[in-house]
Amino acid sequence: MPLAIVHDYLNQLGGAEKTLNVLLRLTPEATVYTSVIRPSVVKGCLPPDVRVQASFLQNLPLAAGHTRLYLPLLPVAFERMNLQGHPLVVSISSAFAKGIRSPDGVPHLCYCQTPMRFAWNLDGYMRYERVSGVTRSVVRLLMARFRRWDVLTAKRVTEFVAISRTVQERIRRFYGRDSRLIYPPVDTHLYRPLPPAQKEGYYLVLSRLLPYKRIDVAIEACNRLRVPLVVAGEGRDEPRLRRLAGSTVRFTGRVSDKEAIDLLSHARALILAAEEDFGLTPVEAMASGTPVIAYRGGGATESVLEGETGIFFDRQEPEALIEALSRYNPRHFDLRSCVERAQQFDSVQFLGTWRQLLEEYGYQVRAAAA
Repeated sequence: MPLAIVHDYLNQLGGAEKTLNVLLRLTPEATVYTSVIRPSVVKGCLPPDVRVQASFLQNLPLAAGHTRLYLPLLPVAFERMNLQGHPLVVSISSAFAKGIRSPDGVPHLCYCQTPMRFAWNLDGYMRYERVSGVTRSVVRLLMARFRRWDVLTAKRVTEFVAISRTVQERIRRFYGRDSRLIYPPVDTHLYRPLPPAQKEGYYLVLSRLLPYKRIDVAIEACNRLRVPLVVAGEGRDEPRLRRLAGSTVRFTGRVSDKEAIDLLSHARALILAAEEDFGLTPVEAMASGTPVIAYRGGGATESVLEGETGIFFDRQEPEALIEALSRYNPRHFDLRSCVERAQQFDSVQFLGTWRQLLEEYGYQVRAAAA
């Protein structure tokens, strides 16, 4: 019988969806379960013959595009999923997918992107969200309920696998559980490293445009220095960010994989102002021979080597980034060092480690780990 892979949502493209795509190379026979789907996202991240089953939320008005409207129903959506007949369950979860009820005797491996960020770091998350006082009070009550549910459902997981040491620490703190570490995958061979002489003059942000990503910090810093910044991606924070942008900031909207590779290859540096759980984009930048200027927090501290493949700034404030941009010189960084560092997170290593893990739990992998 095929493996069951449970994913939070398939209505946006990000790092978790890239990870799902790579994992399916190892288990193409798997059935994917999720809360809601958007056909364009499924087409963009899944092979055409993969079986996908959405929850009852898929049939509710606006649920696929505006899932936050049905936030209280998401735990129910996963707990009602019928996974009978699968010998092993893998959840890829940053929120609700780990709450599934695995059939009796069936192991459940949770590839934890992070414990529910918006519940456990509510103040930090809400700081950048524009919501009324009444809404904040309702959200606080809901998040308290989610935290209790999150701890309860962690007990259903046979083994946690963390995407970074940052996430390992959160799993230990919030769930009281140990976990093994498998970094997410990047197909490093797809990227085109260019030496500094062939780079263009722009800095790059490549991200979903969401408030907690702190893209406003990059925009304000580049506004003040009057240096070119390209912001690639889409998201609900885009209107606000466009209002903040000065004449040196250009928005591209959503870009294709090919366009992203081209932007990364030619950028002077990638700017990462968010505290990421791991963050695939810095690895993609290094695979392109492009150094990273990152906030010193989260997964970037595990992938970027200070002084070798990038530099850090210590506060999520324009002034701190301005100081980093002022001392950054791309000629101080070696292209080969960037590429070699990125290769340590290549998909081949990811697939080989996951093959061993699945076989530890008695699941016979037939696909090649490449």
